[in-house]
Amino acid sequence: MDLLGKQLSLYSFGIIGVIMLVGWMQGKHILDMFTIGVSLAVAAIPEGLPIVVTVTLALGVMRMVQKNAIVKKLPIVETLSCCNVICSDKTGTLTKNEMTVTHIFTSDGLHAEVTGVGYNSSGEVISDGEVIHGFSNSSICKVVEAGCICNDAVIRNNTLMGRPTEGALIALAMKMGLDGVQQEYVRRAEHPFSSEQKWMAVKCVHQTQQDKPETYFMKGAYEQVIHCCTTYNSKGLTLPLTQQQRELYQQEKTYMGSAGLRVLAFASGPEIGQLTFLGLVGIIDPPRTGVREAVATLIGSGVAIKMVTGDSQETAVSIASRLGLYSKGSQSVSGEEVDQMDVHQLSHVIPRTAVFYRASPRHKLKIVKSLQNIGYVVAMTGDGVNDAVALKAADIGVAMGQTGTDVCKEAADMILVDDDFRTILSAIEEGKGIYNNIKNFVRFQLSTSIAALTLISLATLMNFPNPLNAMQILWINIIMDGPPAQSLGVEPVDNDVIRKPPRNVKDSILTKNLIVKILVSSLVIVCGTLFVFWRELRDNVITPRDTTMTFTCFVFFDMFNALSSRSQTRYIFEMGLCSNKMFCYAVLGSLMGQLLVIYFPPLQRVFQTESLSMFDLLFLIGLTSSVCIVSETIKMIERMSDRNPKHETSFHEV
Repeated sequence: MDLLGKQLSLYSFGIIGVIMLVGWMQGKHILDMFTIGVSLAVAAIPEGLPIVVTVTLALGVMRMVQKNAIVKKLPIVETLSCCNVICSDKTGTLTKNEMTVTHIFTSDGLHAEVTGVGYNSSGEVISDGEVIHGFSNSSICKVVEAGCICNDAVIRNNTLMGRPTEGALIALAMKMGLDGVQQEYVRRAEHPFSSEQKWMAVKCVHQTQQDKPETYFMKGAYEQVIHCCTTYNSKGLTLPLTQQQRELYQQEKTYMGSAGLRVLAFASGPEIGQLTFLGLVGIIDPPRTGVREAVATLIGSGVAIKMVTGDSQETAVSIASRLGLYSKGSQSVSGEEVDQMDVHQLSHVIPRTAVFYRASPRHKLKIVKSLQNIGYVVAMTGDGVNDAVALKAADIGVAMGQTGTDVCKEAADMILVDDDFRTILSAIEEGKGIYNNIKNFVRFQLSTSIAALTLISLATLMNFPNPLNAMQILWINIIMDGPPAQSLGVEPVDNDVIRKPPRNVKDSILTKNLIVKILVSSLVIVCGTLFVFWRELRDNVITPRDTTMTFTCFVFFDMFNALSSRSQTRYIFEMGLCSNKMFCYAVLGSLMGQLLVIYFPPLQRVFQTESLSMFDLLFLIGLTSSVCIVSETIKMIERMSDRNPKHETSFHEV
C-alpha cells in the first residue's frame, strides 16, 4: 500500500506539472493554472487510501472478535488472504480435547471395554462380560492404579482441574471405585511430563509402609515406557519381558491407534530402567463438530493443512483420515525423521506430508522454515511455552485462548478464543473479504482520479476552457475520498470468497484485470463528461450552465462507478442495493449535497453553478448509468470465460 501511494503521488505530480506548463504556454493566466493544479493535486493524490485501509482493517478486526478471533496486528488481516498452509495441532484444535478412556489392555493379555463419557463416575469397566470393580481383577487394577497415582489432575463436582488426558484416567479410576488410591501414597519425587521425553513418572511410598523402598509409577508414550521395562506383570507374577511380548504389545498399540485412540502405556517398579510393564489404555478424543467441513472448504480453496501432533503414527493418521486431511498419496513423517533432515531436505518432502507425528515444539520451527523456504505463507497454531518460537517465526502465529500460555499468546499474531479450528476458517474468510474491499476502493478511487486528470489534460491540450473549476474539483475529491469511498470498505464479505485460492503475496494489488477495469471505467467517465461539455459548449461561450452540467455529470458518474465497484465479480442485483446500508446512506448524502450545490443560492455562488431542469437530471442519470452497464457487462463476460477454464498448476498447490 505504501508503494502504491508513492507511485500514484509521483505520477499525479508529473501529469499535473505537464498540465500547468502546457496551459501557461497556451497563454492562460499562471494563477488560474496554479489554482487548477493545486485542486487536481488534492483530487488525484490518494490521501484517502491510508484512511480507508486502516478503517477497513480495524472494522475487520472488530468483526473477527465477534467470530472468536482476536487479531493483535492489523497487517495480519491482509496476510490472512495470502495464507496457503496451516500447520495445526490435533488435540484441542482439530479435536474437542475431551478425553475418555474406552479400552484397556493388560500386560497379560486381558481386554476390557469402558463405558460412559465425561469427567465423572458414570460408566463401567467390562471384561469378558463381567463388570470389574475395585480390586476384583488385579491386572486391570494395576493399570488403573498406576494411571491414578501418576497423575496431577483433580475432578471435583464433575469439573476437571488439570490436563484432559489425566482427567480421563481419574474418571476411569472413579468408575472402578479406585480414585481414593492416589491419597494412599506419599509422593517423594516427580519427573514431570514434557513434549520432548513424552513420559511422566512419580516416586511414591504407601502411607502404611513408609519404611519400605519407594516405587516408581510411569505413564507415557508406549515407545518410551517399554524402553524402561525389563519385566511384565502376568496375573500378579513378574516375568522377564521377551521379544514375543514386545511384539504383542506393539500389535495391540497399533490396533488401538488405527481406531483413532490415543494410546498410553503404564509401568511400575523400583527404578526407572527396571520397571514392570502393566498395560495400555486407549483414550478417545473425538473431532470437533464442523471441522471436517472446514477442512474440506480450505483444501478446496487451495489451502493445505498439516497436522502436527505428539501422538503415535496410527492415531494421527486415523484422525487425519477422518477429518479429510490424509488421503491416498499422503505421507506421514515422525519427529525423529524431521531431526535427521536439514531444512532443504525437509522442503522436498513437506509438500506431500499431511501428518507430523511424535512431534515436539522444536520440530514446529523447522517445519515453518521449510515451508517458507519454498515460498509458502504459513499459519502455525500452538499453546505451550515452547511453541512461542515457532509462532514468532510463522507468517501468522495462532495461539489458543483457553489452553494457551501467556508466553504463547504474547508471541502470536492471532488468538483463537474458543480454540476451534473453524475460527481460522472464519478469519481467513474475513481476511480475503477485507482485501477485496480494499481492491474495490482502489478501483473506485483510481478510476475517478484518472478520469479527472484525463478530463483536465484533454481540455488543456485541446485548448478548451476548463470544464471544471477549482471548487468543483475539490467537491469531487470529497466524494472520491469521502463517505461513498469509505463505505466500500465495509461491504459485507462475499459468501464465495473463501472458495477462491489464496493470492500470491508477491502480487501487486493492481492486477492486470483490475487495471483494465479501472481504465475502462475512466474511459467511459471521460467520454461521457466530454460529450456533455461539448454538447453544452456549442456556442463556444462557457457559461455556468455548461460547467454545472459537466460537473453534475461527473458526480453522477462517480456514484454509478461506486455502485459497480462494490464487487469485482457479483452483479449488483445479486448483492442487493441495500445489503450495504452504509453505502446507501453515503450515496444518498452525496446526492443531496450535489443538489444543494446546484439549487441552493449561497452554494451556487461558491461553486459557480445554476439550477438544472428535471429533464437535464434525467438525461444525466441515463447517460452516467452507462459506466455501471459497461462494468456489469465485463463481469458477465468474465463469468462466461470462467465456465471453461484452462487447467493450470497453481502456485499454491501443496
